[in-house]
Amino acid sequence: MDEAHSFDLVVIGSGPAGEKGAAQAAYFGKRVAIVEREAVFGGAAANTGTLPSKTLRETSLTLSGFRNRGLYGVDLSLRRQATVPDLMRRAGAIMATERERIRANLDRHRIATFRGEGSFVDPHTVRATPRGKPPVDLRAEIVLIATGSSPRRTPLFPFGHPLVFDSDEILKIDRLPRTLAVVGGGVIGAEYASTFAALEIEVSLIEGRDRLLQFLDGEIAEALRKGMQHLGIRFYMPKRVVSCEAGAESVTLRLDGGESVTAEAVLVSAGRVSNTATLDLAAAGIRCGEHGLIPVDEHFRTSAPNVYAAGDVIGFPALASTSMEQARLAMVHAFDLRYKKALAPVLPYGIYTIPEVSMAGETEESLTAKGIDYVVGRAAYQQNARGQIIGDREGMLKLLFERRGLRLLGVHVLGEQATELVHVGLTALLAGAGADLFIQTCYNYPTLAETYKYATYDAMGKRDAADLLSREDPWPGCRT
Repeated sequence: MDEAHSFDLVVIGSGPAGEKGAAQAAYFGKRVAIVEREAVFGGAAANTGTLPSKTLRETSLTLSGFRNRGLYGVDLSLRRQATVPDLMRRAGAIMATERERIRANLDRHRIATFRGEGSFVDPHTVRATPRGKPPVDLRAEIVLIATGSSPRRTPLFPFGHPLVFDSDEILKIDRLPRTLAVVGGGVIGAEYASTFAALEIEVSLIEGRDRLLQFLDGEIAEALRKGMQHLGIRFYMPKRVVSCEAGAESVTLRLDGGESVTAEAVLVSAGRVSNTATLDLAAAGIRCGEHGLIPVDEHFRTSAPNVYAAGDVIGFPALASTSMEQARLAMVHAFDLRYKKALAPVLPYGIYTIPEVSMAGETEESLTAKGIDYVVGRAAYQQNARGQIIGDREGMLKLLFERRGLRLLGVHVLGEQATELVHVGLTALLAGAGADLFIQTCYNYPTLAETYKYATYDAMGKRDAADLLSREDPWPGCRT
């Protein structure tokens, strides 16, 4: 094979994992190529998922005047005048900027790009097959699979009908419906349900489990559900769809137990499927699991010793942030770069619902299961000056401390700026810090960050009160 098509690394896919894995290897002098089947770079994160959906959320909050209603007693809603192009105009600009940033990053690292469907010829050869052009075979010492995932489509729903959408298609909806049914209460379903409810669309959310977002702390999950109910979302839990009847102007979903939901549009958010069907993994000696997931070891190496995989294609947590880190670590191991050697032991999770939610570390349920004695500290936004200024009555910070030494074990935030505020606690978790850090720190006033100090005081007070009550004589030497 000629030198022009021989590389140290070939990456399949240019989403968060693909881009950062390629850049990591190229930064250390490796000769790198990326194969991308779509016309634009960035994968689902830049084009159909993370950025456009979060931008749509912010646009919805702005156009609806949602954040201002409680503060000024007026409804600034522009929903009657707003169209889908209005909502998506900002998202389109953000997507274009991110695609250009990725292209510039690849150029800066001198990464070769090949358009077309990527597939294996053997463990060291990736074939890029562009539409209408001859295929190109790329030889590589190392291969990184970063092909991401796509919405799972169950045969129960008539996809292709103009009123039935998956989570990629919903961004292309041509008009705002008056009513929307969301099937699936996972992260994507909950986020979109909130976004459309903020525009005063009547939203019904159907979820087969009895709790929203099972990985969240139970108290936070329940607070989120109540917050979404205040937004006007109607929950059907635990309920499953047994049939779907799509007409010209509405769709009727029949649920187990006999109930039915009729809406002008339906969003089906029934999980994701890894994009592995066209890779010909067998040619590389790689087996995949359920829903196309590729099993990997602690170094993100597949069953083929020179082939690695990262991001959505390997499954949970399937976040852009974790996907980037996985790919970087995979390349450090693949090329023995003597750089970053391990994934952070604690990862943050951000859910862009309304209200926003973020967490890091343990939950009450996980601590109970592990038999760890803990104490909880809480601070409400409505008792915080900045929280009062922004009008967030539902927000809260919840901290979980080890009872004996008050070492921080978990941080949970519900409300405005949750995905930003969580990083204070995340850093403390990674440093092994605890109550003393928050008590000694001076926070700007007025800020939401102050809640860390008061949640800590709350936990300390509860622990001290419990200790006093546990003594036989809580007030030694004192008699009345």
